[in-house]
Amino acid sequence: MALTKTPKFAWTSFATTHIGKVRKINQDAFVNLPDKQLWAVADGMGGHEAGEFASAAIVNALSQLQPGKTLGGTVNAIYAQLDSVNRELVDMASAMGNHAVIGSTVAILLAQRQHFICLWSGDSRIYLLRKGQLKQLSRDHNYVSKLLNDGYDLEQANNQLFSQSLIHATGVEFELYLEVQMQELQPGDKFLLCSDGLTKEVSNLDIELALNKHGVEEAVAQLLLKTLKAGARDNVTIVAVDASALL
Repeated sequence: MALTKTPKFAWTSFATTHIGKVRKINQDAFVNLPDKQLWAVADGMGGHEAGEFASAAIVNALSQLQPGKTLGGTVNAIYAQLDSVNRELVDMASAMGNHAVIGSTVAILLAQRQHFICLWSGDSRIYLLRKGQLKQLSRDHNYVSKLLNDGYDLEQANNQLFSQSLIHATGVEFELYLEVQMQELQPGDKFLLCSDGLTKEVSNLDIELALNKHGVEEAVAQLLLKTLKAGARDNVTIVAVDASALL
């Protein structure tokens, strides 16, 4: 009886952020830490520089994270870090008054041994490319997604007032909400994390083609170029991650 070897994974990744062609401030930020097997995108919101502060606070907290011995331990540490940021942002907004908002989406990819975990709040996305097929792992926490779940078709949902308004995000509610998904890694898996500045301008097919055709750096470059050519109405942040097996 032959023993099956458990694969180990070598990680490569590339990330970029761009202010776009319309906005005056880049309120996006990212984490790209392949040595920690930790990646994230944060898309800030709020007047003036508030969103920039919120996304930076999230990225700084995650960058200081020390992974635990288990995935569960690391997830708990992430939640604790972001819960602290969430309370800080809520308190700051409350002190400002006038219904101020200092918040940010967050989408996180964490890997350990043969598994990966996605955590997210808001509408920044996490995609998985496996065996050539692209799948969106995250679920948008916005009003349009709720309408679709309630039975509206896509056109009806998009035509509703405030359809793109967020239901969850860091800093906008007293209790931090993070959705979590865990899966087993497979050799050759590729991931893409992005702010909605990308998905407003390019299709899922564009993302699938770029990840299938190119390595992580060139895939990011091609998707950013396509976004800029399409008008780049928002800040755009893209993180591409490749898990190659070392047998």
